[in-house]
Amino acid sequence: QVQLVESGGGLVQPGGSLRLSCAYSGSIFTINTMGWYRQAPGKERELVATIAGGGTTNYADAVKGRFTISRLYTMNTVYLQMNSLKPEDTAVYYCNGIVNALGRRDFWGRGTQVTVSS
Repeated sequence: QVQLVESGGGLVQPGGSLRLSCAYSGSIFTINTMGWYRQAPGKERELVATIAGGGTTNYADAVKGRFTISRLYTMNTVYLQMNSLKPEDTAVYYCNGIVNALGRRDFWGRGTQVTVSS
């Protein structure tokens, strides 16, 4: 059983920054890929960024150059540094982990709210 817990969300002004953290635990399997997704009111959940075990990262076009995903293996934590935030970044952000040994099963955190507003 894998558990993921997000933190770091909150209210920030446009142009500001936030760092989201996701601590994961309880897995006896390798979490091969981790990522961040977000869901705004009335919209479907969308990919923000992913990071594979080898360090390869992938970003949605909307956040390229502004967001950075990183993973600290020794602390079982994945981060999302968000800079130059815009109102359209407002959403619930979810941490995701994929375990290949379980048929690429997805594990999700409960989400953390990010609100960008003046």
